[in-house]
Amino acid sequence: MPLHDRIIPYLETAGLFHLARLNSQWFWVDEPLLSAFIERWRPETHTFHMPFGECTITLQDVAYQLGLSIDGAPVSGCLTEFENLMEHGRPAWVWFRELFGELPPQSKRFRVLPADASDETVRIYARAYILMLLSSQLFADKNANRVHLRWLPYLASLDDLGRYSWGSAALAWLYRYLCRGTNRNVVNLAGPLQF
Repeated sequence: MPLHDRIIPYLETAGLFHLARLNSQWFWVDEPLLSAFIERWRPETHTFHMPFGECTITLQDVAYQLGLSIDGAPVSGCLTEFENLMEHGRPAWVWFRELFGELPPQSKRFRVLPADASDETVRIYARAYILMLLSSQLFADKNANRVHLRWLPYLASLDDLGRYSWGSAALAWLYRYLCRGTNRNVVNLAGPLQF
């Protein structure tokens, strides 16, 4: 999904513009190097054990490299009863339709923002772009082709997205997947691997 100029103010408000700029050039992951780091990851201490000592990825690294906020409200929430997160107990798909205008068929994707798009259409495309960033760059899972509905509550108010500590959540997500990756039965790795 290309980054359109009319979406940029929403990304700046959300604190995700720097990540979006990096996303336009996509990150290249050196898989053998990543494998070597996984072998040196210690889940007990969340550090890499290197020949010269221990090292880790810090919040400062996250803030510096991706320009994400490390201050603010936590990105959290229990998803065991997802319906309770929805306004007035509405099903997730009803809320999705309100946020994105329609339920997309499997083959439909948000592509290029139409030149004559209304302000509401721009907001829908901004939500879709932010959802793409969250699900593919910061909080990717091993499927890499699905978007979790857990992000809908955050997208409901584009103006409030900037108050969250996206950097802290991304680092926690990375630590989680690095710890899972140390299990010899795990063959795929996910998370913000650009770190």
